Amino acid sequence: MSSIKQFQVTFDCAEPERVARFWCEVLGYVVPPPPQGFATWDDYTCSQPPEQRDSWFACTDPSGVGPRLFFQRVPEGKVAKNRLHLDVRVGTGLVGEERLATLEAECTRLVALGAVRVRLLPADEENESCIVMQDIEGNEFCLD
Repeated sequence: MSSIKQFQVTFDCAEPERVARFWCEVLGYVVPPPPQGFATWDDYTCSQPPEQRDSWFACTDPSGVGPRLFFQRVPEGKVAKNRLHLDVRVGTGLVGEERLATLEAECTRLVALGAVRVRLLPADEENESCIVMQDIEGNEFCLD
């Protein structure tokens, strides 16, 4: 008998809160309430030793369906292509020009948030079009 396990997706980054808030805008996620005993996230941050301040941040799917996203500060910058990336599914069920128009509209919205458009992967015999992008710290993702 198989069991269903919850999981989170963890991002290494330089500025956890900034990247988390970007992904909240992309996915419609929310910042959870601060830890128990703190009125605000600022209160929590100020309570931490200086070396731990701003070292992580998280966001969640308000519906509870999607995974929690966790962002942790690391000292090194991104130097190679991601081995794992998110596909942001905005064109599901759409084909051809209608799909492309939907992808382009979402791409425009995300570029305004600081994302970078990398390239369009046009439809072929097996796959529909998608747009390769980067988040505000250069992590690749696809609009699919």
